[in-house]
Amino acid sequence: MRTAIGIGSAYASGTDWRALTGYVVEADRLGVDDVWSAEAWGTDAVTPLAYLAARTERIRLGAGIMQISARAPSMTAMTAMSLASMSKDRFVLGLGVSGPQVVEGLHGTAFAKPLGRLREYVDILKIALSGEKIAYDGEHYTLPRPGGEGKAIRMSQPPRPQLPIYLATLGPKSLEFTGEAADGWLGTSFIPEHGDAFFPALRAGAERAGRRLADIDIQVGGDVEFGDDLERMAARRKPAMAFTLGGMGSAQTNFYNDAYRRAGFVEAAREVQALWIARRREEAAARVPDEMVLGNNLVGDEARIRNRIRAYRDAGVTTLRLNPAGSTAAERLDTLGRVVELIREEAP
Repeated sequence: MRTAIGIGSAYASGTDWRALTGYVVEADRLGVDDVWSAEAWGTDAVTPLAYLAARTERIRLGAGIMQISARAPSMTAMTAMSLASMSKDRFVLGLGVSGPQVVEGLHGTAFAKPLGRLREYVDILKIALSGEKIAYDGEHYTLPRPGGEGKAIRMSQPPRPQLPIYLATLGPKSLEFTGEAADGWLGTSFIPEHGDAFFPALRAGAERAGRRLADIDIQVGGDVEFGDDLERMAARRKPAMAFTLGGMGSAQTNFYNDAYRRAGFVEAAREVQALWIARRREEAAARVPDEMVLGNNLVGDEARIRNRIRAYRDAGVTTLRLNPAGSTAAERLDTLGRVVELIREEAP
């Protein structure tokens, strides 16, 4: 089983970049396979990776994820090819549609038909990466623009048709497209015992494209914290889970909430969302089931964390994304090093 870490978030204004860089450099030395740079409404996904490309040696540098509404497909292709060149082909392109509040509120574009836009976006990217002239006639994108002076243009950079494309998707149809077209899946809201909320759709898409589910890098994970007080560790994570269920999207569109409902947490997901929207945040957090929090994180004593690693392994996960606990970079590295060793023992 491979390992990955993440950097950046919607709330990264106080980031200590020197410490964060040191953390990633040490993770590289520990043998962590991927680092994913997040993007929401704080730091962008790309800028940190350009700097880390010069400071690291082996670790893959993933945009996790670049929001498709924030950039034209051609600009994303140029950025991906540039980062691949700078990093000696260590760059991984992660894409996602984000949600209506960010897309319409921050970027000022319509969120309607997100899967159709994602499908066309990936089509255009693959044309650009292949080195062909970019000519496309779709519902959402038309290149060159009709009626003007534009012409189909080929990227001047060397082609990179093998550049990995990962998709962050949650809905069944979007998961099918991921299985059909992507090299990997950046999953969230995932509990190993409820993998059937995701895998049948991924498998159906893969088989439609003549592939197997095993051909797709399944990347999921969560927080890592060693300790004996499970009740305390679960309670600390409930406010974040309540935000995911209630605030990550609108009342009408919340892909995370829908995913947990498909996993069997229908009543809890509905109630937490309703409480959150009513601004009863503490009540919303209290309503989050322990099973939900403990199921999608690796917390507890060493024996329990070993069991969780085996659960992910047996579910078919190929890469564990790890968010190690700690108040300093050194503490996080200690936790990271410890869990990486356990993963090598339990899922070599």
